[in-house]
Amino acid sequence: MSEVNWEEIHAKLPTAKDQRDERRKMFDLFDPNGNGVLSLAEVDKAIRDVLAIDEIFDSKPAIMRAFQAAKNVRNTRSDVGPDYIEFLEFKYFLISLRQYFEYWVAFKRIDDDDDRRISLDEFTQAKDIMEKWVGEIGDLEGEFGKIDSNDGGLVLFDEFCKWAIKKSLDFGG
Repeated sequence: MSEVNWEEIHAKLPTAKDQRDERRKMFDLFDPNGNGVLSLAEVDKAIRDVLAIDEIFDSKPAIMRAFQAAKNVRNTRSDVGPDYIEFLEFKYFLISLRQYFEYWVAFKRIDDDDDRRISLDEFTQAKDIMEKWVGEIGDLEGEFGKIDSNDGGLVLFDEFCKWAIKKSLDFGG
């Protein structure tokens, strides 16, 4: 993964309280058919075409996690199913997208062989950098075991995210 331009990402994601009008305009651009809800496919396409941030577009696991986190934050329309994001959920989606993208970048820094899984060896080798993000870890093998919730012997991105949230991971992005 190339060096991330965090300033550009923060500038293109209108999450501040006073940016509601910007969010509305962006939501409308994300919603090409004008039905007032966003599918995952519409979000994915808009990240490429509207946000135009290749690093985020290429981070499908982060997009998926952010979408899943946001899609049912508020259910205000009974005429659509639970698999869509409404405008009232859009700010939460943008905040989640930024957060999960940060976790994705951290995950990729640890995943040396780019197989989208972290082995115990990769985890151990990344001790120093991880401790900058979350503080002292201590027993690396024990911590790895806690993160590997499905006992598969590897840490997957969703497992890493749960750990990162619990540890208040601060990547510094």
